[in-house]
Order: sequence, then structure tokens, then C-alpha cells
Amino acid sequence: MTLFDETLETPLADAPARPLRPGLTTAAPALIDPFGREISYVRVSVTDRCDMRCVYCMSEDMNFLPKRDLLSLEELDRLCAAFIGRGVRKLRITGGEPLVRRNIMSLFRSLSRHIESGALAELTLTTNGSQLAPHAAALADCGVRRLNISLDSLDPQKFRAITRWGDLKQVLAGLDAAQRAGLAVKINMVALKGVNDGEIVPMLEWAHGRGIDLTLIEVMPLGDISQDRVGQFLPLSLVESQLAERYTLRALDYKTGGPARYVRVAETGGRLGFITPHTHNFCESCNRVRVTCTGTLYMCLGQEDAADLRGPLRSSAADDLLKDAIEDAIARKPKGHDFVIDRSGAKPAVARHMSVTGG
Repeated sequence: MTLFDETLETPLADAPARPLRPGLTTAAPALIDPFGREISYVRVSVTDRCDMRCVYCMSEDMNFLPKRDLLSLEELDRLCAAFIGRGVRKLRITGGEPLVRRNIMSLFRSLSRHIESGALAELTLTTNGSQLAPHAAALADCGVRRLNISLDSLDPQKFRAITRWGDLKQVLAGLDAAQRAGLAVKINMVALKGVNDGEIVPMLEWAHGRGIDLTLIEVMPLGDISQDRVGQFLPLSLVESQLAERYTLRALDYKTGGPARYVRVAETGGRLGFITPHTHNFCESCNRVRVTCTGTLYMCLGQEDAADLRGPLRSSAADDLLKDAIEDAIARKPKGHDFVIDRSGAKPAVARHMSVTGG
């Protein structure tokens, strides 16, 4: 018996409190790509749905996937275990908005066994914070120690305009709950020219005043969003030089496993990160792959090549086919992405939305 009814994905009334699948007892060799990079970090999307429609991420009228196309929580658990068995040490759960997935905490509870065994060094997630308040304490109980919250403005009206549907009070309540639960929080702020560029300094000082790291992100050309990305794009090289006129920025070796480059802001004592897919390519040290909620493995966020993992998952109760598919895919991981914002406005660099790939 599994913890889930595969149709409803709600806990069975008589289900014992145990993992979906047993823990790993042996580890196969690490996954190494053609350029000698060890793949130790996987971002797993659990849904393409979100309760916001951020202007740089989605169009206002999105067509979401039918439920039959999504991996069940049982299948997501199997998939994560297969990666952990090949040396993956960090799992990030993403979406869409991961906390809108029905019964998602059952997946976190099951994955926590890998934290307890030491096979997994970190289990974390990226969230918009809207559903975080009721789940923060349970996430901490599952071994989550830090998370990222996407937050692009502290002005309620501007926040509403950027997210189209978002409620800033609800997000801040989630952030408060996370800190009360002892979770380390990092704010991800997408820098949008002419929209929130004037809020970077206030956001930095607010975040650092709460003991929260801030990471600035350049807008990425993924998916048709019915917006002009040329107009949105703000190079963070310019932002950093402007901040350096106001603050003392000291480069850090600090890494979280992702692509951010960090500095210490001497005046606030906090860390500030920069994710710069355009102005400073970070591909040389890429240790990451992404799996969508349909089981599609993207070896690079900025490339279209992908591998189907849903087929192997559903064709056999054993994991041999799944493991072979993962290994074959990593052997095709490219050296880097080709992010370019099309200044003609004709098309995005990659057709799929970020919400489909996973944040």
C-alpha cells in the first residue's frame, strides 16, 4: 500500500506513517556530464500551476496541463530517490507554486528520510510565499532548513501589478511564519527596468535588517508573456556598479549550490547575490538539472534538449529504465545556455514558460 490514492492524491485513512519507498542502501557512481561537472543538484517541479501571474513569468491567460500528464507524488518520490542514488546531494522543490499542489507535504515528509539517512544534504524549495504560513512549521519538521521566496516589491500596489493577482500581506505572513519556524529565508527579486529598480536599495536594507539574504535576478527570456522583455531587462552589472557607489561590496566565496555570485554589504552586514544569465554567464560551474512536473528532464534551462523520464517511470515498477534514462540524458548536458533577449520582440529565447520548467 502507498501513502496515496493515485486518483485523488489524498492520504489514505489507514495509511501508516512511513516513506513512499524504502531508503537507499547503496550508491552508484556520481553523474558526470561531458565537461567533467558532477551533477549534485536537481530542481524538481511538482506543478505548473501558480496562484499568481507574474508579468515576467506567465501570460495572464495560461493553459495548464491536465492532471493525467503530471507525475503523481509517488512517481516524484521515486524519481528523486533515483537521483539521490546517483550522488545528488541537494533537492529543490519548485513549481509553478509548489505549495498549491494537493497533499504536497506528504512528499516532503517522505523525502525527509534521505535527510535523516545522510544521503541528501539539503531539501529546500522556492515559493512565492502565498501558501507558506500554514506549512512553514511542517516544512521545518521535514528537515527543510532554508527556502527562497520570490518577492519583487514591498509596495502593495506595485506588488499586485507585478504579480497580477498577488496579496503582499499574505506573502509577508508566510515569511514571518518561516522565520518563526527557524527557516533561513532568501529573497529572490527579479530586477525590472522602470518597474522596481527604484526599490532595490529599500529591499536590500529591509531584508538585511531581518537577517535575510537578497538575490537579484536578471529577467530571463522564457515563454511568451505578452510583455516586452527588452523593456523589462535591467543589466545587473549596472545595478552592482550603482550599489558600489553607495555601499562597500566585498566579494564572497559563499555558494548555495545555485548560480548566484555573492558579495557582503559592509554597511548592513548582509549578503547580496547576483544571478546574471546575460551579463555574466555562470555555466562553467553548472552542477544542476531540472525536472518538470511531467517528468521531462532539462539538462540546461536555456536549451530545448530534454529527456523523458515519465515513460521509464510508468513502464516498470523497477527503476532500471529510469536510471538508464537519467544517465543517457546527463551524457548530453551542454556546455552552457544561449540566453539572448530578442530585441525585435519576435520571440523568446526558449518557448516554454519558467513555470513549466520549474524555478
